[in-house]
Amino acid sequence: MVVLQKPALERISLVNLHARQGVPLARIPVVDLLKPDATAMVRACEEMGFFKVTNHGIPAGVMTRLEAEALAFFSQPQRDKERAAGVACPVGYGNKKIGPNGDVGWLEYLLMQVNSGRDAAEPVSALLKENGAVSFCGALVEYVAAVRRLACRVLELLAEGLGLAQRNALSRLLVDEESDSMFRLNHYPPCPPMSGAPGFGLTGFGEHTDPQVISVLRSNNINGLQISLRDGSWVSVPADQSSFFVNVGDSLQVMTNGRFRSVRHRVLLGSSTEPRVSMIYFGGPPPGEKLAPLPVLMADGERSLYREFTWAEYKKAAYNTRLADNRLGLFELWRGAR
Repeated sequence: MVVLQKPALERISLVNLHARQGVPLARIPVVDLLKPDATAMVRACEEMGFFKVTNHGIPAGVMTRLEAEALAFFSQPQRDKERAAGVACPVGYGNKKIGPNGDVGWLEYLLMQVNSGRDAAEPVSALLKENGAVSFCGALVEYVAAVRRLACRVLELLAEGLGLAQRNALSRLLVDEESDSMFRLNHYPPCPPMSGAPGFGLTGFGEHTDPQVISVLRSNNINGLQISLRDGSWVSVPADQSSFFVNVGDSLQVMTNGRFRSVRHRVLLGSSTEPRVSMIYFGGPPPGEKLAPLPVLMADGERSLYREFTWAEYKKAAYNTRLADNRLGLFELWRGAR
């Protein structure tokens, strides 16, 4: 278990776990990939920007192997973790500090580049191998390859549901040799007792949207994930370690001219005695890819909500903001873009 010093703990926000916000979500859109409904997937992206994927074809052993390797890594002494994976800036090992702009959370993590033209997560995997974590690297490579294929399949189904002529109109961004995709392993240790604050927990990861095209998440069976609905209310997502959850990212919101919603989400931690582990693949476009609403999705007379920009430009802007900031606001052409 990672233990925070008191000054660091005081910087992490306490949350009232009994407040109305965070009530359980009655129904999460579910996509069964044995009999996928592309139209229903599009509707989920429009209404919630979020859905669950079942019968995805990724063997349970691939998921549990990486989870076990991650838990073994995070159980090491602090100095060993930092030496084995470097210090995140942003790539590498991070502890409590999320990004360079003052955000903190009750977690530690590994963040790595996973460009499709490489066989491994670089540069973190090279450091892990140098420190003898060969089995960890093998689990990473196997899992990332499988989840990338899943992300591409989801994007191909969304292209079908949108009526795009090219099935790979969206998935091509992830398989391009220059694809700027990322992979994150988050480890949320059990919270310390909240003396003097009964009914409160800690912010594990503050509210934010994902900048990339699509995010594919898998976690263990510990709750904590919440998403924000269109009315601004927060709802809790029940954990399901056998399924994957898909988030629409900012880039896909732009490409659909706001038709799809980049879902705002966060992690809040209660009194569980077990750690929460999450694995997130962020499918990103190549740095030079120009992002703008796809003309084929624009109705006659419809105005673009966003100016054209490259992924490199947007990524730079994202790294210069706080988690909760509206990054897309910097690129809106019309007031009220969503």
